[in-house]
Amino acid sequence: MGAEKGKKQKVHDKGDEENNNVENIDGDLVLSIEKLQEIQDELEKINEEASDKVLEVEQKYNEIRKPIYDKRNEIVKSIPHFWLTAFISHPALGELLTEEDQKVFKYLSSIEVEDSKDVKSGYSISFNFKPNPYFEDTKLTKTFTFLDEGTTKVTSTAIKWKEGMGIPNGVANEKKGNKRAHSEESFFSWFTECQQKDDDLDEFQDEVAEIIKDDLWPNPLTYFSAEADEEGFDDEEGDGEGKGSDDSEDDDDDDEQEDDGDDENGDEE
Repeated sequence: MGAEKGKKQKVHDKGDEENNNVENIDGDLVLSIEKLQEIQDELEKINEEASDKVLEVEQKYNEIRKPIYDKRNEIVKSIPHFWLTAFISHPALGELLTEEDQKVFKYLSSIEVEDSKDVKSGYSISFNFKPNPYFEDTKLTKTFTFLDEGTTKVTSTAIKWKEGMGIPNGVANEKKGNKRAHSEESFFSWFTECQQKDDDLDEFQDEVAEIIKDDLWPNPLTYFSAEADEEGFDDEEGDGEGKGSDDSEDDDDDDEQEDDGDDENGDEE
């Protein structure tokens, strides 16, 4: 009986020891997690400071870029249909312009993309037009404002179409008199698509705005030159074909002369 009592005591002591070990392990784990959280908080603080610095740099260089962009716009105005050509040549944007849109785009003199002053609040895209027979406006702007609750507010210019020239919401208009027919959705319907959606649900993605802002606007010459190079290549091909035809004609003339010479020699014999 004494042996059994001693055995029970050992088991009890062992259980207490295991419980103490578990408590020590749990305590060490909690302490380690707390230390990791402190380090993570420190990293987050550094990341926030880095983001603020990046925004400051972006703000600074936006100011530096602006006069350069203005200078570029002045030069672009001297090139006929520059923005129309760049748009059509872009693999994504070119598909958005109908034939009627292209007629309107011939009056497009400049495009401007402008970030908000603090950069992170949003941006606007403006299309500047010369006086034209389609609408009264000379400037069409679409603005994207990023709100604190994670939504994007979109506003745009309500286009004042001249009589018979409107494409409300991109819906086809029947041709009546001098009114223009429109069978496809117009690019200008983009200015009517102003909604507010939840970014967290990834419901709002204005790809057109992103492409213009991040791809076309920084270097439109890439796409304008692509169209120019293609036209130059076509011209060279045409010249080559013409030259080949001329050479063939010259060869035919030479063959005819040789045949005439052979006939004359035959007659003499």
